[in-house]
Amino acid sequence: MNAPHIAKSFSRRRFLRGAGVTLALPFLECMRPVFGRAAQVKAPRRMLLISNNLGFLPTPFFPTATGRGYELTPTLAPLAASREEFSIYSGMSHPDVNGGHSAENCFLTAARGPTKSGFRNQISLDQFAVEKLGQLTRFPSLNLGVNIDKANRSLSWTRDGVLLPAEDSAPALFRRMFVQGDQAAVKKQLHHLDERGSILDTLTAHTKKLNHDLSSDDRARLDQYLTSVREVEERLLTAREWELRPKPVPSQAEPADIRDKKLIFDKLELMLAMAQLAFESDSTRIITLMVDAFDTPAFKLHDDESTTEGYHGLSHHGQAPDKVRQLADADRQQMVILNKLLQNLASKREGADRLLDRALVLFGSNMGDANKHDNTNLPIILAGGGLKHGQHHAFKHDHNTPLCNLFVSLLQHMGVEAGEFGSSTGTVAV
Repeated sequence: MNAPHIAKSFSRRRFLRGAGVTLALPFLECMRPVFGRAAQVKAPRRMLLISNNLGFLPTPFFPTATGRGYELTPTLAPLAASREEFSIYSGMSHPDVNGGHSAENCFLTAARGPTKSGFRNQISLDQFAVEKLGQLTRFPSLNLGVNIDKANRSLSWTRDGVLLPAEDSAPALFRRMFVQGDQAAVKKQLHHLDERGSILDTLTAHTKKLNHDLSSDDRARLDQYLTSVREVEERLLTAREWELRPKPVPSQAEPADIRDKKLIFDKLELMLAMAQLAFESDSTRIITLMVDAFDTPAFKLHDDESTTEGYHGLSHHGQAPDKVRQLADADRQQMVILNKLLQNLASKREGADRLLDRALVLFGSNMGDANKHDNTNLPIILAGGGLKHGQHHAFKHDHNTPLCNLFVSLLQHMGVEAGEFGSSTGTVAV
């Protein structure tokens, strides 16, 4: 009796290697054990948690109708192409998490009384999931930020209530994920990148060799993944080029930090591209991202327009028409960026599924109405995860449902055996 043919298989932790560079491979069909492919390994589940700490204008954000028949509001209109990929939740908040801006570090912890003397934060949703799931990837979680005050703000907190600093540099994150080796090789590779080189150029020979061992489906998956790496490299290169270009002589003194922080939406888009790449490479399965609007000075709205003041000042608009207009514009731009992320995740394949179907994406805020420092009725968008979306789930606006009820549902969807978290009293439909 002839022995069965055994195809060449690859370790999940196999890498492409070059001088000073190690690039993790995406999930390929050939990485499944040969005799176990029929049984199918458990598909990885992922979670991206995003917060803008000044929130959105509530009236243009929340739909008036509930269920599936709601009409997209002015703020949500840029998400029209992804309507069936996300759901809206209203009437949710964290009980006793108040004090306006003091609640920003509690968005994923639900720790009560942030303004009280002796307050100590508690474990955040992402770190709770990491504790329960264990280290499944090179990085158990990634904590990112845009314009973030790293010493004082974070979405990610340990069980002892210790702040985990956010990474706010896309190039540093890129190198952390993909560049390693001995000191001399790393130094040479970083110099190569600085001189318009590409990580992929150093991997060409190994990539060609690997392609000979892959099926047509896996070759297509690898090509798709390497294209994503290349796209992010091009983004980083473009940003570097702009830094090197001479800038026009201003007619007035330059505001503090505006050179870097005014491009808040470009930075958000780039960080979300990095988050997508981290998911594609399976570098991590849990990511948090705080958009620190509070720490953002006057910022670029369009190529020909910047805001008249910093984000925080605009948020206290007092119904002034021009401030409201600028904020509404900023809110819509973030939805444009979110829509691009959802479309990108939907276009990527992982096995038989879309990457979006394996990734929960939550975008919300600790602030229900920044103009009033109101921490109730929080704006929550939940997308992806293979869930049935396209609905507005509305809870009582005068007696909010704990947001942690949704968090418990997300944990369970991630495969965490949890019946409670934070201030939860149960679960909600997802």
